[in-house]
Amino acid sequence: MKALVIHAARDLRLQEWTPEPLGEGQVRLRTSVGGVCGSDLHYYHHGGFGAVRLREPMVLGHEVSGVVEDVGPGVTGLSRGDLVAVSPSRPCGGCGYCREGLPNHCENMRFYGSAMPFPHIQGAFREELVADAAQCTRAEGLTPEAAAMAEPLSVALHGLRRAGELVGRRVLVTGCGPIGLLCILAARIAGAGEIVATDLTDFTLAKAREIGADATVNTGSDPEGLAPFAAGKGSFDVLFECTGVAAAVAAALPAMRPRGVVVQLGLGGDMPLPMMLLTAKELDLRGSFRFHAEFATAVAAMRSGRIDVTPLITHSIPLAEAERAFTTASDRTSAIKAQIRFV
Repeated sequence: MKALVIHAARDLRLQEWTPEPLGEGQVRLRTSVGGVCGSDLHYYHHGGFGAVRLREPMVLGHEVSGVVEDVGPGVTGLSRGDLVAVSPSRPCGGCGYCREGLPNHCENMRFYGSAMPFPHIQGAFREELVADAAQCTRAEGLTPEAAAMAEPLSVALHGLRRAGELVGRRVLVTGCGPIGLLCILAARIAGAGEIVATDLTDFTLAKAREIGADATVNTGSDPEGLAPFAAGKGSFDVLFECTGVAAAVAAALPAMRPRGVVVQLGLGGDMPLPMMLLTAKELDLRGSFRFHAEFATAVAAMRSGRIDVTPLITHSIPLAEAERAFTTASDRTSAIKAQIRFV
């Protein structure tokens, strides 16, 4: 079978990959669709992110859907022909954090397409994938494209859980890539009273308004665009920071009201923070890392129609042209979510 393997920055190869044997409690999938994520782009452009670096060739990808081709011994609830959304999160279930109910912090996590450990955890951008049945959520009624959006939607839902109560709250979202836009969709159904979004491109901001943002600010063309929201000690109760860029954080914090909640979702490496402002406003800074239980919730929200992710899927590119999906996804002036078609 073919797999999409990153060897070094800008060295992406579609190459032969050995299929895995099917074990107990597992299913064999024919991969349908894979979405290019920000972390995939970091590996493609830079060979890693922060202190994480590629040390061996690695199959990329963790946002995938597929069709069940075979089921191993002990598998129930899944049958050949089922379309499933595949969670890339495979906690061990036995470490201290798993036993505490914090599987996203598993000490032995096997998360598809991650160079954090060595040997690296191989990813899901391959024509055939053997997955634990527990990773697979039936996605009947969804398109394969929508089912592949379950992973980034789960990231946004975990961020909302970290934020706490949103009913009637004034919400600021910095960064209108896929995660920021999914936060807008999720915050709207969670009862947010007002949602304002910032970004550097008019294309992404137009998409934010299309899916439910009440107002947008282009902080590239209007660096002081958030200044009116900073009057009277600030306006926003909750910030979803989805850029991982220090300048975006510095511009957003003055617009936060005292005792507001800042949820950091963007992963861009270490960055300086205005600690005196955080302290003086008594802001709560909360990290948000991956997800677990939210995956099934994400699929259910899409299947019920409560969340429609299809406006975010801007490009669908065949596997044979997979590198074009990466260059396309890198252009924030014309792309939100670029996906790769495996069939």
